[in-house]
Amino acid sequence: MNDLVLATRNPKKVEELKALLADVPVNVLSLRDFPEIPETPETGATFAENAELKARAAARSTGRIALADDSGLEADALGGQPGVLSNRFAGPHASDRDKYMRVLELLKGVADEKRTARFRAAVAVASPEGKVTVVEGACEGRIAHEPKGEHGFGYDPIFYLPELGKTMAELPPEQKNRISHRAKALHAAKDVLLRILGPER
Repeated sequence: MNDLVLATRNPKKVEELKALLADVPVNVLSLRDFPEIPETPETGATFAENAELKARAAARSTGRIALADDSGLEADALGGQPGVLSNRFAGPHASDRDKYMRVLELLKGVADEKRTARFRAAVAVASPEGKVTVVEGACEGRIAHEPKGEHGFGYDPIFYLPELGKTMAELPPEQKNRISHRAKALHAAKDVLLRILGPER
């Protein structure tokens, strides 16, 4: 069975990606299995560029097929922020709570109809030979007025899904993994992976 390296050390992201890839015949590893490999700076101007940078670096460093995602929150009332800076929006060492509380603070007093937002994800699959394919997914919603829910990570507690009447963090993982931006991008990435793995998988 082929190895697939997830280009992340975030344990919650690894868990989520593994669940989404459960039906792909690969042995899933992550950068936690390669402590000697340094983090790849996210210097891209878009989610797609950052995902590609991370996937290329992981494939080159490990000699294995690699998958990387870059994702974030785009709040329309903030001109699309935090966007590609989602992970660093409240400073380099901020906790998830620090990040989403910063967004809530900036949107204080903003009416519901102007709190539209989306989660966007780009997933890159790279081969050790340097071939990269990038796919994307998005999930529309609104910024809640206060955090709710214990599931997920990142901005999930403040991302409200009007059609479900819940935040992303209030959804059980199996439900989130059907509708999330990352799930949509991963669904497309599976086709890419299966093509790379070929008939011998």
